[in-house]
Amino acid sequence: MRVRPELDPDVEDEAPTGPDITIYDEEHFVTYLRLLDADAEGASWTEVAQIVLHRDPASDVVGTRRCWESHLARARWMTKIGYRRILEQAVDGKL
Repeated sequence: MRVRPELDPDVEDEAPTGPDITIYDEEHFVTYLRLLDADAEGASWTEVAQIVLHRDPASDVVGTRRCWESHLARARWMTKIGYRRILEQAVDGKL
């Protein structure tokens, strides 16, 4: 890993969508895990957005929902494809 994951970082409006693990991904590994845990427990997306993503759905429901969906999608990608990219990039010397 190039950077140390942060425990409770602020997030961008949208998560990365590319095929490689980014520095942003590395910084937000804990965020992704928290989103996956909350999703598995059936937590309200608005509550998760406030606590994990530091977004206020009351002031921007559309933007907050897009942010939550984007980060949850990236978290799911990490569990299906991204973890393999971590291994491949480590072997290639990119991590």
